[in-house]
Amino acid sequence: MLEKYLKQTHFESYEDFMANFQVQIPERFNFGYDVVDEWAAKEPNKKALLWTDENGAERQYTFKEIKDYSDKTASFFQSLGIGKGDMVMLMVKRHVEFWFSIIAIHKLGAVVIPATHLLTDKDIVYRTNAASIKAIVACGDKVIIDHVNDALKQSPTVKNVISIGPEVPEGWLDFQKGIENAKPFVRPAVANENDDIMLLYFTSGTTGEPKMVAHDFTYPLAHIITGKYWHNLNEESLHFTLADTGWGKAVWGKLYGQWFSGANVFVYMYEKFQPKDLLEMFQKYRITSFCAPPTVFRFMIREDVKKYDLSSLRYCTIAGEALNPSVFEEWKALTGIKLMEGFGQTETTLTIATLPWTEPKPGSMGKVNPQYDVALLKPDGTFAGPGEQGEIVIRTHGKKVLGLFKEYYRDPERTKNTVLNDIYHTGDVASIDADGYFWFIGRTDDVIKSSGYRIGPFEVENAVMAHPAVVECAVTGVPDEVRGQLVKATIVLAEEYKAKAGEELVKEIQEFVKKTTAPYKYPRVIEFVDALPKTISGKIKRVDIRNN
Repeated sequence: MLEKYLKQTHFESYEDFMANFQVQIPERFNFGYDVVDEWAAKEPNKKALLWTDENGAERQYTFKEIKDYSDKTASFFQSLGIGKGDMVMLMVKRHVEFWFSIIAIHKLGAVVIPATHLLTDKDIVYRTNAASIKAIVACGDKVIIDHVNDALKQSPTVKNVISIGPEVPEGWLDFQKGIENAKPFVRPAVANENDDIMLLYFTSGTTGEPKMVAHDFTYPLAHIITGKYWHNLNEESLHFTLADTGWGKAVWGKLYGQWFSGANVFVYMYEKFQPKDLLEMFQKYRITSFCAPPTVFRFMIREDVKKYDLSSLRYCTIAGEALNPSVFEEWKALTGIKLMEGFGQTETTLTIATLPWTEPKPGSMGKVNPQYDVALLKPDGTFAGPGEQGEIVIRTHGKKVLGLFKEYYRDPERTKNTVLNDIYHTGDVASIDADGYFWFIGRTDDVIKSSGYRIGPFEVENAVMAHPAVVECAVTGVPDEVRGQLVKATIVLAEEYKAKAGEELVKEIQEFVKKTTAPYKYPRVIEFVDALPKTISGKIKRVDIRNN
């Protein structure tokens, strides 16, 4: 498969990789037809996806089955009037219907919007109206159903809501019956163009509502490096990336690069994370490679790792937050495996990484991916050299860069300001050493990274401010050994609540926020203060709060 898209697939060194890696982009590329269906035609019984759950259920799908199910799903969606350019949101956790649906949406030339099942009705309303979403496919869980139903009252563009089960409430369509009764799929007469929008993610920023990051149909090609070279996969691999399908990490680690490489994708459906369960999965299913945020490894090394047979596990990669070198050393001592770090954003694919030919430096993100011209931009406008730091930027040289986002959807001003003078600004600060390794320092803005989640302070502040006790609020991240950062809310109370400041009120506000926005965003740390530090113009000085 890879020979079709790469001029050279085997490399002797990082230098060879940098000099000779090149993706050949077809005139019209569609991952559904050109990868999934191609595997199905070439090797129909080849293993594609092994789905399991915490109750012991398991089901191995071949590429032929993924093709057939995605065709049925595409036909079902077609019958609902979904076609090229239409927006479809998926809120399906880690159920296999995610893979059926995302491939089907690609085949139709429509736009897929993966979303976490943790969204509240307010979050859903914002997304449906901002992107003019036409259909929502969701789990038939009561909480999700209630949030979607409440959101529909203010979501005029949504024409269909589809439940994958177990419940199919009144007014919803039954996904399972829909694909069961679907007519033979007819490929759309009008094919997608490479620069059509294929994928849209809502990603948190420091101010305002989440941004809409749009990627075109060439985006999966940029993940060849992710799967083949960062995850180090081959056709015998059983790869496990720990990520919910609502997050960008899912397509990084559970779809595009993995299936380009012909690997079998492992999926584990669970409700509550338990580190020992992962170790049991490694042992039971003979998983060969694993990718997760450093937080997960912090939890796992606290278990009795030595009692598990991890002999099948050969490669581990990490991303999502900075790695503590002590975690690297302990995991290596327990398993003999080095953690290979990587860095990228929703707007990009893998940008900097520790690749197979590079010896990892614990705590370093690694070296540049040859798809991107990465540099560190100093505040004075010059580029940083060894021993210096600056903002991580990507130079575009006025050309379309494979893997770099197309635009912030419906926000040309933000797009223009982010890709300024042929330079994409990541907003992340790093330093570079004499060997070309990058070292993460922090954000130029205030986005909080906790347990692999990106959390925008503004979203949390809005939720906190809705509580009657709160007059003012500033949300920041505070360091935490386990989660990387914790969400902290610094609060000025209303006069009548000041006498109640204490643990009981802290818990009340936390529970309130959990019900108002996605639960993972709630502030685990709350501090009551008399006033917030502000600039002359009245802006809150979050840096002062963080440094306090």
